[in-house]
Amino acid sequence: MLSSANADLAARWSRLRGEQPALRIRDAATTLGVSEAELVALSVGNKGAGTTATPLAADWRSILSEMPKVGRVMCLTRNEHCVHERHGRFEDVQVAGPHGLVLGPDIDLRLFLGSWKHGFAVREPLKQGERLSLQFFDGSGEAVHKIYATDETDRTAFDTLIARHRAEAPGALAVAPRAAETADRPDSEIDVEGLRQAWRAMKDTHEFFGMLGKFKVGRVQALRLVGEEFARELPPRALRSAMEAASADGTPIMIFVGSGGCIQIHSGPINRLVEVHGWFNVLDPAFNLHLREAGVARVFSVRKPTDDGVVTSIEAFCNRGRTILLMFGARKPGQPELEPWRSIVARIERQAAS
Repeated sequence: MLSSANADLAARWSRLRGEQPALRIRDAATTLGVSEAELVALSVGNKGAGTTATPLAADWRSILSEMPKVGRVMCLTRNEHCVHERHGRFEDVQVAGPHGLVLGPDIDLRLFLGSWKHGFAVREPLKQGERLSLQFFDGSGEAVHKIYATDETDRTAFDTLIARHRAEAPGALAVAPRAAETADRPDSEIDVEGLRQAWRAMKDTHEFFGMLGKFKVGRVQALRLVGEEFARELPPRALRSAMEAASADGTPIMIFVGSGGCIQIHSGPINRLVEVHGWFNVLDPAFNLHLREAGVARVFSVRKPTDDGVVTSIEAFCNRGRTILLMFGARKPGQPELEPWRSIVARIERQAAS
């Protein structure tokens, strides 16, 4: 039986769904002033025709290691302004301590499991059947990653995985307030020349985050300060322009979208681009992207030196400096960057400067 507080929340959510049936659960949680995990947890213990949620034991390594048995699924990672959905199989799953990798050709993930605090198997009734998913949340109740069954999923294997990993004695969901964001130091305190020298000396793009930490500089702050040799600010529209150009000429790209606990990557071409009610979408069979363009406050073209040559990206941020998405030309370590991708970025820079 729900507590009085949860019963009140359930009633408010029921009214909200009646008023806005198409509202996504993340947006519903924001409207109601709670976390998404708290809304999901309302369905724990439900029986009958409604949505049901089964708490999972927090053995994320075992769950992920068993995902290849399930077959093709849809993985979803999102932040406030972008949703990244990729279909495929879990392959080459590697988990060491709080870090994990999934390195298949379709499902490509970087996992930060120290942020994963709550997990549920969720069953939602639909007219055409049941939607089944695994949903993972951080300590504040914000979703970090979701895995959905599809028509190509082995449902028996998925059900077996859920039964094996259900929490034996789940306690009440406890969520903590999100930690306050740390403000950037004043520009005057940043060693800009040292930053430029370190940037110029990079041998691998993975050195970038360590460099930011060394100089105690925020990501957007670094892009602002480093100079046009390495970063140029572009209009927010440039993000869409880059996708349209890649789609038009078939240039394969990489799109990285992250939550607090997962970065999900698409590698390959993009084809069908559609704008719907303020969302710019990629709607391809194995890859969907939904970008809330109003949330894009700043966009930069960025160049990072590596042993394979310069690697160029287009990077988008919200008005709080949080990363929305990163876009690169498709490449593997040891390979130089695609010239068609470099040409796209150069063309967009010229357009921005004119």
